[in-house]
Amino acid sequence: MPSQRRPPRPLVSIIIPVFNEETNIEPIYTSVLEALAPLGRDIDYEFVFTDNCSTDQTFTALAGLASRDPKVRVFRFSRNFGFQRSIYTGYMAARGDVAIQIDCDGQDPPELIREFLRHWRSGYSVVYGVRTHRKEGFFITLARKIFYRLIDFLSEDRLPLDAGDFRLVDRKVLDVLHRIQDQRPYLRGTLATLGFPQKGVEYERLARARGDSKFSLRELFALAFDGIMSQSTGPLRVATYTGLIVSLVTFAAVVWYSVARFVFGASWPPGFATTTVLILSSLSLNAMFLGIIGEYVGRIFRQVRSAPITVIEQSIDSHAGRFDRALGVVDVSEPSETPIQPPLHRASRTDEVTASEEVPVDSASDEDVDTPETEDRIP
Repeated sequence: MPSQRRPPRPLVSIIIPVFNEETNIEPIYTSVLEALAPLGRDIDYEFVFTDNCSTDQTFTALAGLASRDPKVRVFRFSRNFGFQRSIYTGYMAARGDVAIQIDCDGQDPPELIREFLRHWRSGYSVVYGVRTHRKEGFFITLARKIFYRLIDFLSEDRLPLDAGDFRLVDRKVLDVLHRIQDQRPYLRGTLATLGFPQKGVEYERLARARGDSKFSLRELFALAFDGIMSQSTGPLRVATYTGLIVSLVTFAAVVWYSVARFVFGASWPPGFATTTVLILSSLSLNAMFLGIIGEYVGRIFRQVRSAPITVIEQSIDSHAGRFDRALGVVDVSEPSETPIQPPLHRASRTDEVTASEEVPVDSASDEDVDTPETEDRIP
């Protein structure tokens, strides 16, 4: 890998999406600082916390953190927009020469950040963590492995296996990401398809020490489905090929019945059962394929509607104005360098869940699941 010119003292943006993680704010902040300490004055850093409208004391904890450390920047959304959108907004807010996203639950080891930076200095533009082992149930682990291989098989581009959102992204890649407005971002797939030199680093994912995962099994599979739909037109091709096969089988059956009837004089009893089965099979195939087509049409509708990807309601940030270059991120907050009181909790839709997690795409342990907008919420 040819070495590329890197700034002598780069600014590293640490992106941490949170949702109801009040007990994990201080631990993740402290552990990341400890991981960065050996680098001394070789780097500068900032923390970018994106709060997905938490309903506990997460924002209060973040405000307290920002009051002590001016390098902490906090962005609170007007509602829960989903884990993937939360990461996207963090990337858009990052001011650094490089951005590193890490989950708040402590399952991804912050010590790996130093190795990410070492590979970045050697010329790689994207460095991602590859989970060799996860401390979770056998079946959910198996489901994740199947998902990664399925989406890689269906995608037109090569996607890394067993990789979540714990990764380093160079500024030039972030600048490309700034130009992409995807209403349903699946960032691990998008970043993989952008090209640039990329490197995987293996590690063992730890168990969550505090709090609970914010993703149910249903939401994990929803993210997996979203990843497949975002990265591939494979389901449409499956529909096309299946329709072609059914048509050929039907044509062959018609020819066979015709030859048997008119050439060999075979007589057939009334075929009520056969006719019924064929009709129901046809209806089932039509319904299934219309559903697949409908999913893609729905995504086209959401994309052309140009609704905000996220809306920032409150922020604690001494570096206002970064979002003027970010497509899809609407900032209606009044940036403050001092903590502001979190708003009283109001009823909010919960069909979107966000937190540190990933799905069979990645971790029921806390990783990304974007729930739909009634649905907005990694397999």
